[in-house]
Amino acid sequence: MASAGSPSQLLDAALEHHREGRLPQAESFYREILRVDPKNVDALHFLGVLAYQRGKHGEAEELISSALRLNPSNPPAHNNLGNAQAAQGKLNQAVASFVSALALDPNYVDALVNMGSALTASGELGKAITCFQRALALAPGTAAAQSGLRNAMEHQSRAPRSSPPEDRSAGAAESPAALLDAGNALKDEGRLDEAVASYRKALLIDPGFSGAYVNLGNVLHVQGKTAEAITSYQKALAIDPNFLEAHFNLANTYRDQNELNDAVAHYERSVAIRPDFPDAYYALGHVFRHQGRHEDSLACYQKALALAPEYVEARWGLAISQVPKMYELDTEPSRCIAAFSEQVNQLDRWFDGERAAQGFKAVGSQQPFALAYHEANNRNVLERYGRLCTRLMGVWFERQGLASPPRRKPNTPLRVGFVSQYFWNHSVWNAIVKGWFQMLDRDRFAIYGFFLGHRQDKETALARSSAEHFEEGGRDLRRWASAILDQRLDVLIYPEIGMDPMTLQLASLRLAPIQAVTWGHPETTGLPTIDYYLSGEAFEPANAQEHYSERLVALPNLGCFYEPLESKPTAPDLSKMGIGTDQPLLLCPGMPFKYAPQFDWVLAEIARRAGRCQFVFFTPETASLAQMLRVRLEFAFAKRGLEFNKFGIFIPWLNGPAFDGLMKRADLFLDTIGFSGFNTAMQAVECGLPIVTRDGRFMRGRLASGILKRLGLQELVAGTEQEYVELALKIIRDDSYRASLRERLASRRSVLYADETPIHGLEDFLLGAAG
Repeated sequence: MASAGSPSQLLDAALEHHREGRLPQAESFYREILRVDPKNVDALHFLGVLAYQRGKHGEAEELISSALRLNPSNPPAHNNLGNAQAAQGKLNQAVASFVSALALDPNYVDALVNMGSALTASGELGKAITCFQRALALAPGTAAAQSGLRNAMEHQSRAPRSSPPEDRSAGAAESPAALLDAGNALKDEGRLDEAVASYRKALLIDPGFSGAYVNLGNVLHVQGKTAEAITSYQKALAIDPNFLEAHFNLANTYRDQNELNDAVAHYERSVAIRPDFPDAYYALGHVFRHQGRHEDSLACYQKALALAPEYVEARWGLAISQVPKMYELDTEPSRCIAAFSEQVNQLDRWFDGERAAQGFKAVGSQQPFALAYHEANNRNVLERYGRLCTRLMGVWFERQGLASPPRRKPNTPLRVGFVSQYFWNHSVWNAIVKGWFQMLDRDRFAIYGFFLGHRQDKETALARSSAEHFEEGGRDLRRWASAILDQRLDVLIYPEIGMDPMTLQLASLRLAPIQAVTWGHPETTGLPTIDYYLSGEAFEPANAQEHYSERLVALPNLGCFYEPLESKPTAPDLSKMGIGTDQPLLLCPGMPFKYAPQFDWVLAEIARRAGRCQFVFFTPETASLAQMLRVRLEFAFAKRGLEFNKFGIFIPWLNGPAFDGLMKRADLFLDTIGFSGFNTAMQAVECGLPIVTRDGRFMRGRLASGILKRLGLQELVAGTEQEYVELALKIIRDDSYRASLRERLASRRSVLYADETPIHGLEDFLLGAAG
């Protein structure tokens, strides 16, 4: 620990240690200064320089950036920031930092030399030579400038005119540091396999190079090779247990795998190592939100903003997280929604001037997905949110120089694109997109797929083979926008908006003359850039257009071409699951956050009046959400003099044959009120399991009821919560009625499958909209 003294005295001592190479002692003094004065520019700057010297280039960039936010008129800080960025392969950003240094001090020789090196690495050899020549004119004996000039001129003389000016493959350099830099440059160019090879070669030369393990993990993570990425980060931490970037990036990987407890542990270790690390607080807030830790989430965003007031993603996260993912006992949904509405207004005012230019980074970083779980018309607030998203993305688009989409050529097949994260065995693909992809008339429509995700299976192969053109692979926002524009689409369809950051960013742009969304996330987007909402007649109430900012298109029947899932149910061992076999079995398969607190009493009332029954709930990967639901249900049951544990059980999440087997054994499926389930209801029908549902006020609460009405089983659709209770009791108590329902489900279910009427409706809509 550094000795006591004023910040000025501590800084003098720190600099002395730093000059003499005593880095641990220097770091101790810098951190002591920041403990006393968190906004000490010099301590932040030189702690960043120290991190750079240790090869922790990302940490160095963040520290020096923090110093520059406090004092942007600091040429050495801009120069050192450029060095940290160049070491990570961020060559364009590095050049911009060196330019900033030179704008403040045009005779800054070091900045000229460093900019020359970055330009050489970028292949801009003429500009590099000019930098070195200027440096030598100012300081003729500068060895680094002389060496850099020779290097740039040699590269210029060797470079063929028709090929890139520099070989930046993994074999171009041999020192571990040079291989790391080469790998970073390759990563930035999207040449991920070559970047991995470069990092691995650096590690063959120096197995103790922790920075190479971290950068290798970063690329493996982008490639979707999660287990390998985790191993790489863990190897870095075995070498250096306090390596901040390794902890932080490992936490990010765990978060993306939904291993949230492990993510929290490494984010908390990150802030223990560096208490003034706003990114870690922001990331913690994000994870806490998904765990249902509402107040903890808000506190983390506020901490991040206290450290970095201009942190756009944290300010966005604070607004979005006003609506919790899971409501607790004492949480009032309407109060949360009102708070979100006010935060949207504040965000719109806050993103002015230069902030608007940075706003694109926040759009989609977090989304108000949880709004849909409250049964209210969210159109007004989502329209304001949507206008903000499109305004910020519009600023970004104008700066990219991308061309606007052209109108279609007559007498050619209509070019219809689909943008999705879910071209794999996912509910969005299975319920909606798969049938459209396969059944649209190829004489009149050319299908284009844009796969934003990484997870692949046989359904991905089916999508790829069904498309005229299929784009995939990790890309940044600009590359995806450009890829979509390049295909000159007539219509662009988003199967879901609100579930994935990149999807929302792209949907907030005008990338095709006609743009539509469908019900992968069953809620209006509020985006002015989305023209149509594709739904199904069976799901929409009479006043449905009032719920959408888009023009509603209700396709016939269920609006989709659906085929039964291939499943071979396995008989469940109920006793092993802890489920009784001598009482009615009521299946409650919704995710915990789909159970709105105002309807908890319904389940308790069924239990009170039935006397003998068992409710089976499921625990997802985020087990804390199930525990929160249990606490609420225990309270609701206790209010009716019942012990929840005598009626309800939570079992591990089941998939495929095991879940279907439990459905076949159950007596009744209780649909979630207010936010219904489509795929689960279809599975229940396939398994012959009777369903009780309540018609919702909005499409999202009418998915099961739409299916039942299509089957001619309107009698299973309650109009009120009390009718829901009565209907459930009737089915539980009347064995013969329950058996007749099973028979009717089996005899009528074929009407749900391979329905081509919605396909023809979609074709008519597409041709009519495109003119």
